[in-house]
Amino acid sequence: MEAGGHGEEAISRTDLNPHERTLDPEDWEAFRALAHRMVDDMIEQTRALRTQPAWQSPPADVKRAILEEPLPREGQSAGQAYADYLHLVQPYTNGNRHPRAWGWVRGNGTPIGAMAEMLAAAINPHLGGGDQSPTYVEERCLQWLAQVMGMPATATGILTSGGTMANLLGLAVARHAKAGFDVRAEGLAAHTPLTVYASSEAHMWAGNAMDLLGLGSSRLRSIPVDENFRIDLAALRLKIREDRAAGLQPIAVIGNAGTVNTGAVDDLEALAALCREEELWFHVDGAFGALLKLSPRHASLVRGLEQADSLAFDLHKWMYLPFEIGCVLVANGEEHRAAFASSASYLEGAKRGILATGLIFADRGLELTRGFKALKLWMALKAHGLNAFSEMIEQNMAQARYLERRVLEEPELELLAPRSMNIVCFRYRGRGAAGDELLNALNRELVLRLQESGEFVVSGTMLKGRYALRIANTNHRSRLQDFEDLVQWSLKLGCEIEAESQAART
Repeated sequence: MEAGGHGEEAISRTDLNPHERTLDPEDWEAFRALAHRMVDDMIEQTRALRTQPAWQSPPADVKRAILEEPLPREGQSAGQAYADYLHLVQPYTNGNRHPRAWGWVRGNGTPIGAMAEMLAAAINPHLGGGDQSPTYVEERCLQWLAQVMGMPATATGILTSGGTMANLLGLAVARHAKAGFDVRAEGLAAHTPLTVYASSEAHMWAGNAMDLLGLGSSRLRSIPVDENFRIDLAALRLKIREDRAAGLQPIAVIGNAGTVNTGAVDDLEALAALCREEELWFHVDGAFGALLKLSPRHASLVRGLEQADSLAFDLHKWMYLPFEIGCVLVANGEEHRAAFASSASYLEGAKRGILATGLIFADRGLELTRGFKALKLWMALKAHGLNAFSEMIEQNMAQARYLERRVLEEPELELLAPRSMNIVCFRYRGRGAAGDELLNALNRELVLRLQESGEFVVSGTMLKGRYALRIANTNHRSRLQDFEDLVQWSLKLGCEIEAESQAART
C-alpha cells in the first residue's frame, strides 16, 4: 500500500476524471442571456404592479401542478425552471408588493433591495463573522441603526429574520441578565419562577418566546390597557407587587412602540422609569413603530424608546426592504454577548486569517450560519439616503390621517379605535341598527370580498368585541386615491352584503 492510501488504492494523476461535474453553467453566454431576461422581466413586472390584481388565489390546476409534481431526478434546464416560475409562482403571491396592500403589517420591497438580494446571493458570504467586508457592512449598519434610535455607544446588535426572532433574542438577554443566577449553566428548574409583563395588546411572539425560553407562557403577565389601548401603569405596578409577594421573581417589562392591532404606543418614558425603580429589564417591541425615530416630525410619538435595555424592530416593514430583515439592539453589549457567546475548537479565533475578528454575530444570537441581510440595508441607505425613508414614513402617516378623516365623514362607516400612527381600524355599520354580532359577520365578509376583488389586500381584527377592517399603511407605492377608492369599495360592498343579509333573514 502506498503511503497515505488508508486502505484504498492510491490515486494516480492518470486516474483523475477530466469531466468532473459542476453546477456552474456549461454555456455561460446562454445563462447570461437568461439572467438578463430574468432581471428585465422582474423590473417590468414590478413597474406594472398597479395594473395587476392585488391578490388572486392560485387556480386549481396551478396548485395541482405544484403539489403533485414528482421529484425531479433529472434536470430539464434553467430556462424551463424559469418558465415554470413565471407560470406557477410569480402571479400568485400574497400581494404585499401592490400599491393597495395594507393587510397585517408588511413591507413592499424595493427594486434596489431586490438587486442587493441578488448580489448578496451571488457572493454568498457566511455571516457568522470573520475578517470580511460583509461583516463590517453589517456592523456599520447596526451602528447607524443604534445612532438613529438614540441607543448608547455601548450598544450592540444583530440582524435577524424578523421581529419575532429579534424580540426573542432581546428577551433571552433579559432572562440571562436578570435571573440572578447562571441560567445558561443551571437552567430554570431549581429556581424561583421568573415573570415578564406586557399589555394585553402585545403581539403573540411574547407568549411563544416565554414558552421557548422555558419561562412558561403562563408567566407572561397580561396587563389591561386604557381607552387608547396603552398599558395601564397602575395595574402593572400592582401585578409586580403581587407577584413578588407570592414569591415569584419579576425580570422584565415589554413596552409596545406600535401595537399590532391599532398602532398604540405605551408610555415608554414611564415604563423606563418604572423598570429602573423596580430593577427590571426594559424591552421594547418596536416592530414597525420604532422607525418613527427616522422622522423628526413624528419621533416624539416613541419618546423613551432610546431608554430601552433592548429594542426589536423590522426593516422589512417601515423601511420597505425585501423580506427578511429584522434587528435587535441591546444597550449593554457585554450583557448581549454574555447571553449567547460560546466556543468550540473548530471555530478557534486567531490574530490572523479568516477568523481573525472572531464570530461576532454568532456571539450575539442563536444562529451560526447566517446570510448577508445587511447588504440591502446598506445599499438602500446609500442609494436613497435616510431622509427619503423619513419622508416616506411621513407620507404614510398623512395617508392614514386622510383615511381616518374619510371614515369619520361617512355615516355608514365607523372608526373603532383612535389612530395613533399608520393604522386605521373601522367597520361598515350601514344605516340600520344591527348589533355587533351581525356587524361582525358583515365586516368579516367585507374583508374577504375586498381581498377577492383583486383590488385590495386588507385584513381584520377584533377590538373590544367588534370586528374591524384593519388598514396598516407601510406602503411606499400607495397614493391618496387608493384610500379614497377603499372607502368607496367598502361602502359599495358593505351595502351589498347588508342587503343580502336582510334578504336572508326575511
